[in-house]
Amino acid sequence: MTTYKIVMVRHGESEWNKLNKFCGWYDAGLSEKGLEEASAAGKALKDAGLTFDLAYTSVLTRAIVTLEKALEVQGQKDLEVKRTWRLNERHYGGLTGLNKAETAKLHGEEQVQIWRRSFDTPPPPMKPDHNHYSDIVDDPRYADMDKADIPMFESLELTIKRTLPFWNDEIVPQIKAGKSIIISAHGNSLRGIVKHLDEMSNERIMTLNLPTGIPFVYELDENMKPVVSMKFLGDEETVKKAMESVAAQGKAK
Repeated sequence: MTTYKIVMVRHGESEWNKLNKFCGWYDAGLSEKGLEEASAAGKALKDAGLTFDLAYTSVLTRAIVTLEKALEVQGQKDLEVKRTWRLNERHYGGLTGLNKAETAKLHGEEQVQIWRRSFDTPPPPMKPDHNHYSDIVDDPRYADMDKADIPMFESLELTIKRTLPFWNDEIVPQIKAGKSIIISAHGNSLRGIVKHLDEMSNERIMTLNLPTGIPFVYELDENMKPVVSMKFLGDEETVKKAMESVAAQGKAK
């Protein structure tokens, strides 16, 4: 039986992760810890003996730099990379820039958990008077998009609707052509892909709190159904602590 490996990694800690802010489409850079996590991801890839023919990432700096740093350490810094907004983080709408813990105090932890982790409940929309509206809408990276197509909010469901077609139409054919692929993206854009793969294999969905900077691998059959489900390239305790850290972000302090 022919099998294929696909490697994914959520970007390292961003400056806004560090400040516990809702980030979404805002272009926050990596923190010092995030840069270290990106390098550690590269070491994990190298130690696992993984090499690639092609990489995909979003158009957001935190995912791009994570990929660059990881590939530099892994030994493939000149690898071909394709960027697309379809792998961007979900758009957090009016929550963009707000501190998650302070928002939990104001609206309650249950409501924040719904906004962060429900499937089809989006956050409040981003309005034109929002502090970061022009940072996103007028960003030259989206110059080729009709402004009406730039989202003002997204649930996980809406994120999947623009991520999964890219997976099926662009990435899957490359995998089936025998190319070894790595994707550097975001918690929610990756959650959509992982949710799709887990549902194909009838696995328990393992997508709620993807840790930053820790690569994970799926082994797929020729129908793109997982033969081996999500396997993190890191020791179990480190992965557990990283996932717990992500889960705690939406709690009032």
